[in-house]
Amino acid sequence: MADRVEKENATTTVFYDGSCPLCTREIAFYRKHVGAGDLRWVDVSEDGQDRLPHGLSRERAMARFHVSSGGEIVSGARAFAVMWSALSRFRWLGRAALLTPVTPLLEGAYRLFLPLRPWLQRRFSRS
Repeated sequence: MADRVEKENATTTVFYDGSCPLCTREIAFYRKHVGAGDLRWVDVSEDGQDRLPHGLSRERAMARFHVSSGGEIVSGARAFAVMWSALSRFRWLGRAALLTPVTPLLEGAYRLFLPLRPWLQRRFSRS
């Protein structure tokens, strides 16, 4: 909790599962890049419901990646695209991922990944 960046006036908020070793590594990777300081990072595994926007429960936020930007809450592949768009190094990827034909393909891949996540979490927690 001590390393959490608080950016109360951020227009983009990333909600992630800090109890997931895989998720924690991935978020740590993104937080090292230019633009990450302009985002608000919320670990939903330790923060109370009061840190979540209306309409997003802790259970939903723990089960699937969510990002809030411009008053809209998005999840899955679209959430990654929005986060990438806010990071200089990944901006091109975010823009490409938000293209109409690309987003559904990435969402399909994300949905295939979700059932594997518990196995991957166990695997990463051992390393």
